[in-house]
Amino acid sequence: MGYVVGDAAHGHVELACEADRLGFSVAWAAEAYGSDSPSVLGYVAAMTRRIDIGAGVMQIPARTPAMTAMTAATLDLLSGGRFRLGLGVSGPQVSEGWHGVRFEAPLARTREYVEIVRQALERKTVRHGGRYFTLPLPDGPGKALKLNVHSVREHVPVYLAAVGPQNLEVAGEIADGWLAIFFSPEYAGEALAHVNAGRVRGRRLDRPFDVAATVPVSIDADVATAAEPIRGYAALYLGGMGSREQNFYNQLAARMGFEAEARRVQELFLDKRNREAMAAVPLDFIDQTSLIGPYSRIVERMHAFATAGVTTLNVSCPQPTLDSRVATLRRVAEALDDSGLGD
Repeated sequence: MGYVVGDAAHGHVELACEADRLGFSVAWAAEAYGSDSPSVLGYVAAMTRRIDIGAGVMQIPARTPAMTAMTAATLDLLSGGRFRLGLGVSGPQVSEGWHGVRFEAPLARTREYVEIVRQALERKTVRHGGRYFTLPLPDGPGKALKLNVHSVREHVPVYLAAVGPQNLEVAGEIADGWLAIFFSPEYAGEALAHVNAGRVRGRRLDRPFDVAATVPVSIDADVATAAEPIRGYAALYLGGMGSREQNFYNQLAARMGFEAEARRVQELFLDKRNREAMAAVPLDFIDQTSLIGPYSRIVERMHAFATAGVTTLNVSCPQPTLDSRVATLRRVAEALDDSGLGD
């Protein structure tokens, strides 16, 4: 089981330390246009002893592949071999509006990017002649170089954040794991079919593959009440993470059978009617993609996620205070023990 750290604020580092004490397997740090994940993870690595640290994710348009390899090797070295490299193309608004990188051919760009990162982490002399990356540049003073810092592990695991069917196939084809968001056990069959198609194409069926799904957790005797702290998060992604024409999370909800509801959430959110957008998120959508309700139901749903194919269940705590988030994290650890799935 993993914990999603989030950014540098709001006590998330303290929660990562608590997750380490509780025996969680990995703490993931995300980035958008606030805290960068490597800085947070370096601090978490220094404050913890056993828990893996994972970039969930480092944005592909934000760094050259060589810089990403340098960062990954450094974090693996400093953490004593505990680093997991999650990568994602982000979205058009962040890629073009924040990083100034055109959001074009994300799948092809991801393939080239991962190939270069892997060359570097394997301490090969890096050469690449692709459509989007050329190393070294021709007709200049540059020379092919080799990473001169050793990661602790020979193989640093690479995860891809993927939502759409083609992205899922690429994750299965070239990555060691999939970072999933809004994972629903009821919809998992279709998503994992795309992942497995990629694994077949990449001849990787004999290699381990980690399905790492992030789920918010809210424990309350009443399911509807438990869903309330998650509504803002769900409305932001369904309504505001992308343009009206290109929102991958909204499209995912539509494929899950919530097309009309997702469209309504987006309309309200883009019209700046945020509270109405939050109220419009279907309870069933939150229920499918979260752990909500009384404690016994949390335990049952853990089994549903495991049966659906999740191998690492990453939890986030949407509660308003640090104390309440710590309490939730501890209850999740207890639920995992009671479920018998910890091993």
